[in-house]
Amino acid sequence: MRRQALQLLGRALHTSAPRAPALRRPQLAAVGGWRSGGAPAGFFSTDAAAGASAAAGAAQGGSKSEAAAAASSGAVQGGSKPAAAAAVAQGSGGGGQDGKSEQDKGKSVRGGPVSWLSFLLLLVTGGGIIVYYDKEKKRHIEELKNKTNSVKPAQSVGTAAIGGPFSLLNHDGKPVTEKDFLGKWTLLYFGFTHCPDICPDELQKMSAALNKIKEKEKLEIVPVFISVDPERDTVEQVHDYVKEFHEDLIGLTGTSEEIRKVARAYRVYYMKTEEEGSDYLVDHSIVMYLMNPKMEFVKFFGKNYDEDTLAQGIIKEIREHKSS
Repeated sequence: MRRQALQLLGRALHTSAPRAPALRRPQLAAVGGWRSGGAPAGFFSTDAAAGASAAAGAAQGGSKSEAAAAASSGAVQGGSKPAAAAAVAQGSGGGGQDGKSEQDKGKSVRGGPVSWLSFLLLLVTGGGIIVYYDKEKKRHIEELKNKTNSVKPAQSVGTAAIGGPFSLLNHDGKPVTEKDFLGKWTLLYFGFTHCPDICPDELQKMSAALNKIKEKEKLEIVPVFISVDPERDTVEQVHDYVKEFHEDLIGLTGTSEEIRKVARAYRVYYMKTEEEGSDYLVDHSIVMYLMNPKMEFVKFFGKNYDEDTLAQGIIKEIREHKSS
């Protein structure tokens, strides 16, 4: 009777006592199936949560071993392995960065795209190639020098192949050949009477230079103008043209074939350009030929000479010829 009275009293107290609100169990991010023990794998008990909190606190304190111990203790009390795993993961998070930096410090450059060893090999190989190329270049230059020194200078085989026989008409209509100029220094110029500017400039330069030579050195040099426009430069046309420049200037003209032969002998180029009816220009070489008293070529003077340098150049060549 006494036992039954106590049981009834206990049931009454249990029924009348207010129930505490049920704690909401936290859910993990990944919810698994039900475990064999009857509890779902995605939930853990309040004891396990306490253990996880203890593990997190220990991890913030900086001790991994304490966090692991706290997590293990909480997991044993609550019977939940996920809580222990979460606590250990959280505890290891505080020191994970330090551990990772330590591992990065210990890593070799070998994992990168270019290692120190390959970079060193590249430098050594490049330097070797440069040294080898420089050595070969010096050797080649030395060989060329030796070959050049071993070749004896050849003696001159003669003067340039400029000049030759010709047969033309002078500005007075008389036949003239190269033999008529033997025994005299001669200065030849090829042009045409209808030339707008270059031929007059060159003939004026020639005349001024010859006058200076005559005054300084008392040398007689025969100036000669040979036309490269046989179609228009008749004897009368050439006669009127040469008298405008120098009293001693001799004008020569001839047929197309005769002009072609003398131009070829003296390596003179000429060609018609801009032909409009009977009016046209003639493109030709702009050069003066100095011939010695044997009518042999000595030197040519281009457009770049002015009257002073032309006079000096002719005097120099004549002096060297007389002294040789």
